[in-house]
Amino acid sequence: MYDLIIKNAILIDDSITDIAIYQGKIVKIDSVISDPTIRILDLKQKYYVSAGWIDSHTHCFARSPIYHDEPDLIGVKAGVTSVVDAGSVGALDVDAFYQLAQQAQTHVYSFLNISKIGLIRQNELADMQDIDVALFDKTLAKYPHFIIGIKVRMSRSVVGENGILPLIKAKEMQKKTGLPLMIHVGNNPPELDEIADLLTKGDIITHCFNGKPNQIFDKQNNLRDSIKRAIERGVILDIGHGGESFSFAVAERAKCLDIYPNTISSDIYSKNRLQGPVFSLANVMTKFICLGYSRKRILDSVTQNAAQVLRLKNKGKLTVGYDADLTVFDIKQQAIELADSDGEVRQSHEQFVPLASIVADTTKHSLYIEITEEGSKNALRISN
Repeated sequence: MYDLIIKNAILIDDSITDIAIYQGKIVKIDSVISDPTIRILDLKQKYYVSAGWIDSHTHCFARSPIYHDEPDLIGVKAGVTSVVDAGSVGALDVDAFYQLAQQAQTHVYSFLNISKIGLIRQNELADMQDIDVALFDKTLAKYPHFIIGIKVRMSRSVVGENGILPLIKAKEMQKKTGLPLMIHVGNNPPELDEIADLLTKGDIITHCFNGKPNQIFDKQNNLRDSIKRAIERGVILDIGHGGESFSFAVAERAKCLDIYPNTISSDIYSKNRLQGPVFSLANVMTKFICLGYSRKRILDSVTQNAAQVLRLKNKGKLTVGYDADLTVFDIKQQAIELADSDGEVRQSHEQFVPLASIVADTTKHSLYIEITEEGSKNALRISN
């Protein structure tokens, strides 16, 4: 007997399918599944299902003094089954963050800040003494399944007079672990060219389409040679929208040159969730409809691409044998105005609307199902 069958679900290619789940795993996908099951979620050929959405850049350590939020508010309640905190904590606070993360229904992971103090202040890398390599290594060893990457913020307000030195140090620290390294890029110095030339395959440039002077395009609106070389080496582009780091104009110029982000992420925390311009991962995804992205490309950027970049095993694909992390959503045909971080407003005539999150706990062989507020309005129900 299955734990759950999702019936009459629309896939992104518009085909209709049933999906059976048992002990936290996807065990069968077929046009009709009529085997015994404990629960049924019938989508009545009205709503979509995909692998669970993954937000690869968030700030969800609730006790952070600057950027903070609750994992489930930006996670399961918003159709997101996995969230990655991108550097809110360093080695000094990771114990507290881990304990809070274990209380969430959303899968929570951490990119550990190379500064041991994390984001208790904006310039966490202004003092190189705050990079404690021995403590960093000890912390990584303690939480191998929770800490899945390393975060370094490389902008003037963060590094102070240290320029490119924190990134050089981060690359040295990365060599011992092999973990992905996420690099925040913002105002110079250091220059983006300096940063990009140090990056290697699998490193992640977040805020890749920001509209600041230190952006990926030069003053003649041509792609910087350093970024071109980085992409050719396998460096990853991540959106990391945030309050100041996404420009429609830059994203549109990139698309004209066939430059696409590998991952779409929100850089969400309480302020830009409540006041915008982020609001939710779904809202950020909808902005790429404005830019003419296909639905599949957008979904891949928050599912299989994200899982691959973050090395999340058995996540990101709607495939038999994978974890039963799933997002149920609608693509509502309704006009919406969307603003980027520079205040430019564009309109979309359709939008991603999350209706439910299904999260697998494979250690306990159990499922958690969260019907979102919009899902309740649409009378989404689990039946026995």
